[in-house]
Amino acid sequence: MRPFLCLIALLGLTACAEPKWAPQDQVDAARYVAGPPYYITLYTVVNKSTGSGAHSAILVNASERVIFDPAGTWYHPKLPERNDVHFGMNDKALAFYIDYHTRKTYDTIEQKIYVSPEVAELVLRRVENYGAVGKAMCTNATSSVLTGVPGFESLRHTFSPKKLSREFGKLPGVTTRVITDDDDDNNHGILLVQHDGTPLE
Repeated sequence: MRPFLCLIALLGLTACAEPKWAPQDQVDAARYVAGPPYYITLYTVVNKSTGSGAHSAILVNASERVIFDPAGTWYHPKLPERNDVHFGMNDKALAFYIDYHTRKTYDTIEQKIYVSPEVAELVLRRVENYGAVGKAMCTNATSSVLTGVPGFESLRHTFSPKKLSREFGKLPGVTTRVITDDDDDNNHGILLVQHDGTPLE
């Protein structure tokens, strides 16, 4: 009975998702193309004290580079968002994203795998079509996007950020780095300015 009630609670959280849909002109203006090689990067935020996973997201470098940050709290006013997909993810924006999540109480695990242009584009379409994600459903959404994609067949659907990270790390060719920082927990100013004080361009 208890697992059933938990499932009902999770479905309720999903229903609370708030759709966002930036206008097409903003998306077009922000579009960032990094070019080849093409890759998928899994980001996993881990609580330093408990070792538990706190968040999952994926950066997709395909015909353009975006980040799928399901149920995330990160944003930037110059980066348009459509249902948890943030456009315009140039190197500065990515650095802001990582720094926002990485602080004295949380580490960020970055796991990158190079893929074919076709696979990258498939994952891009999947994140764009996934829809808004409710709170506590980030890894459910992330694993759902990757499950069944060529080269990712071994990944299983999961709600656990750490489990998804472990399974992702077993894929052939994955490179992993753990990012640490001594930022205070209240580091939201990173959203608007760089460390040198200049705004995001």
